[in-house]
Amino acid sequence: MRLIATDLDGTLLDPSSSVTPRTRAALDAARERGIPVVPVTARQPIGLRAIAADAGFDGWALCSNGAYAVHLGDGRMLFAEELPSDTIRTLADALRASIPGLLFASVREGGETFVAQDGYAAIASLSDHKRDPATMGGVPLEQVLAAPSLKLVIRHPELAPAALFDTLRSLGLTGFEATLSGAPFVEVMAEGVTKATGLARLCAHLDIDRAEVVAFGDALNDVEMLRWAGRGVAMAHAEPVVRDAADEVTATNDEDGVARVIERLLS
Repeated sequence: MRLIATDLDGTLLDPSSSVTPRTRAALDAARERGIPVVPVTARQPIGLRAIAADAGFDGWALCSNGAYAVHLGDGRMLFAEELPSDTIRTLADALRASIPGLLFASVREGGETFVAQDGYAAIASLSDHKRDPATMGGVPLEQVLAAPSLKLVIRHPELAPAALFDTLRSLGLTGFEATLSGAPFVEVMAEGVTKATGLARLCAHLDIDRAEVVAFGDALNDVEMLRWAGRGVAMAHAEPVVRDAADEVTATNDEDGVARVIERLLS
């Protein structure tokens, strides 16, 4: 084991979105052995900063489901894969023709800029994007769709994300990657972008072979990463498709499942 890659929400973090003392001790023990711990998350840097001190994160991180890599210590960006604006417009037009009442938001500029459609903030909560909805503002849809995006967010006031996701897939459109993270919206990245592709690029930069990577996850957006890593570990509460993608299943995030595996591997 030369690198630990871990999802955050529902995986490393407990149900209160905290890092438990046992988990922090396991992460520190790995780092003391020279093993970097890389958060691989749907979150943006603003959401990482909220827990970075508790988790001891100060190195590389993968945000927006692998769309870009940023160094939390010095702000360097290793890469950023954006969804072209033409693709965004085509996707939005087709989806809106099938489902009225959709709301969109776009993550830009290294995850620091969040451009939300008018009405989006009214149905958002702080936990959704680790941003206060009162700071989101609102713009006409055309402005949301007008520029490239690291991650396009699609949600509906009443429909479940899984229903939106199924409809999006049924349209037969190409040129993008869509997934679910457990958040109340569908997440769309540039074509081919997953947590696995982002992790592969980072590991190539660090000269670490995939066989030497242990990865943890619990949601649909973790499946590719768990399959790619030398050892993929799913949480006990993960959906069957996630557990099937993994080499082993650990305890839940409420039972320090990540820490248990790290402790065993280090021993």
